[in-house]
This record gives sequence, structure tokens and C-alpha cells, in this order.
Amino acid sequence: MKLNRVHNKRAVWRKPSLMLASFFGTGFFPFAPATFATLVLYLLLGMAGGWSYTPSPVVLLGVIIFITLVGVWASRRGEEAWGGDASPIVIDEVAGALITIWGFTWSPVVLVLGFFLFRAMDIVKPPPAYQIQALPKGWGVMADDVIAGIYAQIVLRLLDAFGLLPQ
Repeated sequence: MKLNRVHNKRAVWRKPSLMLASFFGTGFFPFAPATFATLVLYLLLGMAGGWSYTPSPVVLLGVIIFITLVGVWASRRGEEAWGGDASPIVIDEVAGALITIWGFTWSPVVLVLGFFLFRAMDIVKPPPAYQIQALPKGWGVMADDVIAGIYAQIVLRLLDAFGLLPQ
């Protein structure tokens, strides 16, 4: 049974899967919740890292894999509660946004460029991102954002390789 949106806001705090699916409620932002969740994530990362943190690529890769797998489970629960890839489900943005900045120092430039590149790739959904979102049971919800993050990562790498990414 699908719950109404108001009830869902309260239910999020009683159900860990919905809390994770909505990235601790950021998915309930009244407009552009995916963009808002990505912005919150990058602001938290920037502030926590003093705007110049370089995480271990191995550790961050482990975090990304963990968030992606937990995200499949949480997204499936979100789909059951809210119907399909509903707007409160934003854990997929967290995984994709982290993929975008994997291996980079979390400087303001990288975070701002990563934000815009990831959001653009997630909105446009170049193939196969658009097609893969049809996968069932949370996999499609997560997979299209993983692909969007990979595409955004490639663009960041190219900007860096051509010396167009200020450090």
C-alpha cells in the first residue's frame, strides 16, 4: 500500500530503508529534490574536509560500492512505499555524486564542477543510462545515476588531463 506524501515524511524516521532512500529526508525538498540532495552532500563533504580533502581512492570506492548496494535495497523499499522512482528517492544521487568526484581532491572547484556535471548527466541520461533505469527492484533507480556519475567523472578527468581543471 502506498502512503500519502505527508504520512511518508513522518514514516521516513521510523523506517531506516526510507530514511536512507530519502538521504535523511532531503528527498522531501519541495522542488528539485535530487539537485538539493546532491548540493547537501557536496556541502557536507566540502565542510567536513575543509574544502581541500583528498580521500583515499580505495576507501571511497568501498563507500561507493556500499552505498550503491544499500541504495538498491533502500530504493526498492522506496519504490514500494512511494511508487516507482519517486522524487523522495535520492540515495541514487549520493552514489552518482560520489562517483563523479572519486579520485579528486574535494576542492571548491571540483565540487562545483562535479555538481553541475553530475546533475547534467543525470537529467540528460545519455545511453545507456536512460535505458538501464528500467531494471527492476531498485537496480534501475541506482544504475542510471551510477552511469551518470561515471560520465561526469570522465568529463572531469578530461578537463584535468587537458589542464582545464584549476586546482
